[in-house]
Amino acid sequence: MDEQASIEAVGEHYDAKMMMVAREKSWQAVHDIGAAIRPGMTEEQGVEIARQTLKAAGLLRGWHAIYVRFGTNTLKDYTEASEPGVVLKDNDIFYIDIGPVWQKWEGDAGDTFVVGNDPDMQRAPRDARTLFADTRNKWRKDGATGQVLYQYMVERARELGWELNLRWDGHRLSDFPHKAIHSGTLANAPFKPTADLWVLEIQIRHPTRPFSAFYEDMLLSEDAETDGKR
Repeated sequence: MDEQASIEAVGEHYDAKMMMVAREKSWQAVHDIGAAIRPGMTEEQGVEIARQTLKAAGLLRGWHAIYVRFGTNTLKDYTEASEPGVVLKDNDIFYIDIGPVWQKWEGDAGDTFVVGNDPDMQRAPRDARTLFADTRNKWRKDGATGQVLYQYMVERARELGWELNLRWDGHRLSDFPHKAIHSGTLANAPFKPTADLWVLEIQIRHPTRPFSAFYEDMLLSEDAETDGKR
């Protein structure tokens, strides 16, 4: 078995159609959580909303923790704990990152939301989605490796006026648990990633202000109706 085949192996329960169901349910949960969060809430309340939303959707187990980050905590990545007690302001930004398991199949979805009318904050999630779309198109059209994709994102983010956080470096997705098969990153993949098996992660930071935007989704060969674009 060559390196790519080994890295892209799946478990005995892998089912491409059910992976898309898990994806759809994950995105619906992200949108439902985002719609329920309001200024004046603490981040801890946002996490509890996320937990209850996932429970109601039957997404009782997660392959990674729930991340809901408000305001300056949006600068944090998955390796860092939030500062406690952060309250969402009237003009503010927050992101949601969930990795639920639907039955035997993993989902992973993340997006950024803005309340109020701060123009920089409103631009941030739009540019994060633009960066995702541009990078996905490079993968589709050029057959770019995972390594090339993340090198490209550094430059493209800079062109858009942002700094890319390379700690969010993409990963496999599969029937649960994918980490039993492969725990490496998309950014280190020396080959063109196969569709439906990888998540492209993006966190872009404002160059002078203390906030970031986050976006992630699966790399798919074609656009899907259930993607995170709204």
